[in-house]
Amino acid sequence: MVFYGMLYQEVAVADEQFLTVPEVAERLRMNPETIRVWLRDGRLRGVRPGGKRAGWRVPESEVRRILSGGQQGTVSGRDEN
Repeated sequence: MVFYGMLYQEVAVADEQFLTVPEVAERLRMNPETIRVWLRDGRLRGVRPGGKRAGWRVPESEVRRILSGGQQGTVSGRDEN
């Protein structure tokens, strides 16, 4: 049963579309550097698939979370002060 859950989760991640920092900034109407700060601080989830040189990739679901009013800081557990 656990294996099925893990397999299902892997499929869901594989179907997820990932966006670059400029794409996220455009959709959120923010400065790309602000997006990078949020990624480093953990306010926005993202991955660096090729290390620092390739840059960040952000799941589209994270952009939807922010647009729907999801609280910043829920990913890392830190609150905005």
